[in-house]
Amino acid sequence: MDYAALKALKPDDFEDAARGYRAASDMAGHAKGDVEDRIRAGMRKSLSGEAADAAHGQLHELAEDLHYMQVECGLVSTALNAFAADVRPAKKKLDAAIADAEAKNFSIGADGSVSYPAAGDEVDGKPPKGGSANGVTDETARAVSRQAANFAPNPNFALAQQCANRIAEALKEATEADDKWAPTLRKLRADDDLAVTDKDWADVRQDARGVREGAKDYLGRIKGPPKNGAPKDNAAWWNGLSQQERDDYLAVYPKAVGALDGIPSAARDEANRTVLAEAHADAAQKLHDIDAREPKKYEQRINNITGLPIQGSQVETYAWKKWKEERDKANGLLGSMDAIQSRLEATGEDNLPRAYLLGFEDKGLGRSIVANGNPDTADHTAVFVPGTTSNLGKSEGYIEHMADLWKESNSLAKGQRVSTISWIGYDAPQSIVPEAMSRSYAEKAAPTLNKFLEGVETAQGGADKSHTTVIGHSYGSTLVGASSIQGRLPADDIVVAGSPGMLVGYAKDLDVGEDHVWSEAATWTKDQVPAGGKLAGLGGPAHDPEWLYDLLPFGSVANQNVPSDEDFGAHIMETDAESHGDYWRKNSVSLENQAFVVTGNYDRVKNG
Repeated sequence: MDYAALKALKPDDFEDAARGYRAASDMAGHAKGDVEDRIRAGMRKSLSGEAADAAHGQLHELAEDLHYMQVECGLVSTALNAFAADVRPAKKKLDAAIADAEAKNFSIGADGSVSYPAAGDEVDGKPPKGGSANGVTDETARAVSRQAANFAPNPNFALAQQCANRIAEALKEATEADDKWAPTLRKLRADDDLAVTDKDWADVRQDARGVREGAKDYLGRIKGPPKNGAPKDNAAWWNGLSQQERDDYLAVYPKAVGALDGIPSAARDEANRTVLAEAHADAAQKLHDIDAREPKKYEQRINNITGLPIQGSQVETYAWKKWKEERDKANGLLGSMDAIQSRLEATGEDNLPRAYLLGFEDKGLGRSIVANGNPDTADHTAVFVPGTTSNLGKSEGYIEHMADLWKESNSLAKGQRVSTISWIGYDAPQSIVPEAMSRSYAEKAAPTLNKFLEGVETAQGGADKSHTTVIGHSYGSTLVGASSIQGRLPADDIVVAGSPGMLVGYAKDLDVGEDHVWSEAATWTKDQVPAGGKLAGLGGPAHDPEWLYDLLPFGSVANQNVPSDEDFGAHIMETDAESHGDYWRKNSVSLENQAFVVTGNYDRVKNG
């Protein structure tokens, strides 16, 4: 950057432009919400048929365009703010140097050199001539120029050299800022089409990485969230930021913001939708790469005795089998993301409310936390904790369970607001034997569940703002029990279905109290998990003293209580489940009973 450019530069202009891009981002976000939650929802209520389906498809593409615009304009806004912050100190240095030069009647050339007039003790009746000083930034060169100034007969030379050096330093800093941000900003350009593809979202991730790297100093002025902070600490951090700081932080750190328990659900949802779109792009590219290297599927079968090919007989190659296994896994991951996205776009379908993506992770077993309705404003909140074999790939089924529970509960809520949440938020056992027979998975995940529930409570404004029910299915109920043992379980009611045990012997040992624990369990022939839980020792001691329980060998059931045992003390609810996974069947007694508890209609619960 040269002298003329820096002199004319106004950091405020870039901040004004950043505000303009932020306004465009906000406008796109609001428009996207209108398309998904108002226009498409309204169409679902009044239109059907091929034309309606085509219109929904076009609106889906429009919503994708708006989402892309929202995210990219947010990144441009942050980049412009960061550039303004980086270049402002250089601009201030230049302005100060110019002011000092002008005060001394010096003039500044187009190259940043400083000219000074004649001054000093006269020689032959004349003062020493004026001249020009060129700024330097190298310390060695500066030392030389200082020595030269000490011997110069014109005292203005030393002053001019100082001004010139300050100008050169300002130009150097401004050039560094320009060199850093110019290529980054040039990359923040969209394709000249209206189709937002997985490739575009992959570019968004690269764009965010570039802005994040360049804006380290700028974002460093925004104190980040507390490391491993409690939900209340996270909320205090978020509430302490200005709107611009929130926008900038979310634009470049969507994954971090999306994972923060305690901050508003709308902010987590916005962040996680970006994370989901970027992860979908990665998964699609991975599947494309896998398809591109499909190996030969068949090879000739060989007679083991003769070593000769068996005419007309072929077998699948080992390489193809391994390839297909890898492809099926990649395709399943992509399918689970599609299922989440489908729910996010299903507002108004069967009168479903807007969905909020409160958590997402595609690494390891994955994470998926989807809320039907905004839990921050809900009068009744239900959190579903799944059990053995739950992972990101099971998202679709669990989302459907909670959508059906929302419909059932909403019909009972009498004008009150309901939110139901499917929480795949921990590493669940992936096998019945041996993993689901261990308490360790529940004990390890308990703090995570408690933190999430506390985060929901914090975002709601306190424990008295919503009636909260935690629903544990299978091993998920064991986790709920562990959460109650390890700390305060932020809930008013606990519902368990097909529970193998809650690590306590009695309902009274749980945080919510005996009168607020509810159990559903099909008959032994239809659901063997409660009995299996006793064999695994996932229940709690009943009657016999604790020391005896510790001494009994593995598999002893004499002193085990699980929630479906009358002695446990939970409310035993009627169920018409036909299997271990059938407690959320539409129009079932099992689902209806859960809805009665979720909405506080305890007197309507059908006892088992």
